[in-house]
Amino acid sequence: MLDRVIDLYHAGGFVMPPLLIAAGLLWFSMSHRALLLTRGDLGVYQDFLNKVFKIKNDESANKDDALILLSEEEDELSRYKGLVNLVVVLAPLLGLLGTVSGMIETFDSLAEMSLFSQSGGIAGGISQALISTQMGLAVAIPGLIAGRLLERRQTALVIEMEETIEKLWSPLDHKMNATKGVAHA
Repeated sequence: MLDRVIDLYHAGGFVMPPLLIAAGLLWFSMSHRALLLTRGDLGVYQDFLNKVFKIKNDESANKDDALILLSEEEDELSRYKGLVNLVVVLAPLLGLLGTVSGMIETFDSLAEMSLFSQSGGIAGGISQALISTQMGLAVAIPGLIAGRLLERRQTALVIEMEETIEKLWSPLDHKMNATKGVAHA
């Protein structure tokens, strides 16, 4: 199996190393984003809740301070989003570059009438074209799907964070606290 993967790597041409690097960057950045978007200790959400409750308990702080915090957390949640989008766009283009390179090799073989040459001739050129295209799509399609799912999760988490701020600084919350203070007095 490993021999087959190595053969495909070599048959894909000069675009395979950048495509493998792009795939590694893509999965690293998506894994990092997925961890940030969790509700657990590794994610931003729990830390946000702790900070927003500290702001709420601070007499000199107000809702604007909490909204600034939310903006900072949104920036943190968006980390590596640009890298994911860049790789998803570039991977098919790298695959296309490999396709063009493979087709050029194929037509060069036809022009020289060398059906079987050192570089693989017609079959080698077509193989390179198809393998590089396949690799470009194999990187981009899962990245596109996972990236969109992470974006949806980020949007939902930001909305939930906004709702938390609104609930904490709602007029009803102040009335309820005032009523509790009167009842306890």
